Amino acid sequence: MAKSARYFKNSCITPHPSFFLHFLAVSPMKSSRNQSPNPTLLFLLSLLTLSSFLGICVLTFYGIPHNSMPCPPISPSSPLSPILLASLSSISKGYPRNDEPTLSSSVMVPLPAHGVGANLNLSAEEKEFWQQPDGEGYRPCLDFSLAYRKASARISKEKRRFLVMVVSGGLNQQRNQIVDAVVIARILEAALVVPVLQVNRIWGDESEFSDIFDLEHFKKTLQADVRVVSSLPSTHLVSMQSIENQIPFHVSPVWIRARYFHQLNEEGFLILKGLDSRLSKNLPPDLQKLRCKVAFHALRFTSPIQNLGNQIARRMWIEGPYIALHLRIEKDVWIRTGCTTGLGPEYDEIIDKDRESNPDFLTAKLNMTKSARRLAGFCPLSAREVARLLRGLGAPSNARIYVAGGEPFGGSCAIQPLVHEFPNIATKKTLARQGELTPYLNRPSVLAAIDYIVSLSSDVFLPSHGGNMGRAMQGHRAYVGHRKYIKPNKRMIVPLLENTSVSDEKFRRTIQKLHKYSKGQPEWRKKKLDRDVLAYPVPECMCKH
Repeated sequence: MAKSARYFKNSCITPHPSFFLHFLAVSPMKSSRNQSPNPTLLFLLSLLTLSSFLGICVLTFYGIPHNSMPCPPISPSSPLSPILLASLSSISKGYPRNDEPTLSSSVMVPLPAHGVGANLNLSAEEKEFWQQPDGEGYRPCLDFSLAYRKASARISKEKRRFLVMVVSGGLNQQRNQIVDAVVIARILEAALVVPVLQVNRIWGDESEFSDIFDLEHFKKTLQADVRVVSSLPSTHLVSMQSIENQIPFHVSPVWIRARYFHQLNEEGFLILKGLDSRLSKNLPPDLQKLRCKVAFHALRFTSPIQNLGNQIARRMWIEGPYIALHLRIEKDVWIRTGCTTGLGPEYDEIIDKDRESNPDFLTAKLNMTKSARRLAGFCPLSAREVARLLRGLGAPSNARIYVAGGEPFGGSCAIQPLVHEFPNIATKKTLARQGELTPYLNRPSVLAAIDYIVSLSSDVFLPSHGGNMGRAMQGHRAYVGHRKYIKPNKRMIVPLLENTSVSDEKFRRTIQKLHKYSKGQPEWRKKKLDRDVLAYPVPECMCKH
């Protein structure tokens, strides 16, 4: 009570008597001649002034706490400007529940970019490499429509229809499917059962949703959009025949409602499997915003994972700017892409045998030769090619590089060309202290989550191959402040890499020209058809302030 009284006292303006005297002195109520002011007018004026100040005090004391969000503390480690924090806060409009986390506090925030500053030891080319892109004023803005917010009052309380989603793949593939699961639950006006993570047959990870993601945070962040429950009611009997897995690509909300809404009303639940990339990338604006809300706010890692990831990121960050390289040269990547490893015939033969025994693993064009796949840009860049690309882009030889990803096929031999050019290489295993990673050594999804956290805080991110991690990092880095992201133009640089007659200087000029507009500048999703809003959050989830 005392605290409230102090707040009330400090919130009100205490008028000094001279204020009223000065006001009366310049008021038209007083005659220009030295006559006394009209007593009636003086009384009315005093009453009006007193009422105004009382109104200000009451509004100050009662108006702010009830329906607005608390301002998040701005820590020295936060790279978000007050403008960005304000824009993050504004996207919670229409969600008045007191126990819902504010979106400005729920977003996963990276450590601040180091910038170039006045470092005299860097050449102009090196300074340009570390220079962060201009965000052009784009900030997060998840301003849901009035119709969406009105419907939320009913949908968020749904207790008759339930959607169960079985998601598969690695961490970032699972994240994408969880995002679409929330959107489909919203389309069908159903409650979402916590998604089931299918055991990955490549890595054998048996983690459940709550082992990786903060379940309570997930529920609270989305409580105004969909109702999230831990399990189906015991009255619902599930059989194998209940699982729907025949979903075509690029399905629209209209198709989903026409196909499943009646079934949901009849049976009370729907189980979907094999959703990966099935939902259309071109949804109504509110559903695109919901995708961003799920990916960038609701899907937060559990506290132990987040804390360990932050600790490892700080150990990398404290030494200065660094590059995060998603080096995709694991064995399963070579099998899936149908490409040569660049490590010699012995290694290629191993991959060919595994591919023949698992033909369904091959995801690239089946009717293309290995050489044609490579020239078309379907193959990952090797460690040697990445090293040459970084040199061409202007990365200094003493640049510190964090290598994200699994164990490279070929071990240290596969990564040696990169180490030779850039000796300051680190991984989560070299940065972690004794015992920190031990609980997670058999849980690849958790190790991938740590890579995600450390990569998000890097000054520069570069993937050696496309994929879910690269797209997720592209959009997330844009959303939290337009951190530099370089997407290799493999189709154009592979011929250069294979042409031994090209000089280093010509190679450098060509590489920089090819990637001039691929360094993290805001790029509209609608510029090309079927772009993923989670990789290109402008303009649905970000707008100019």
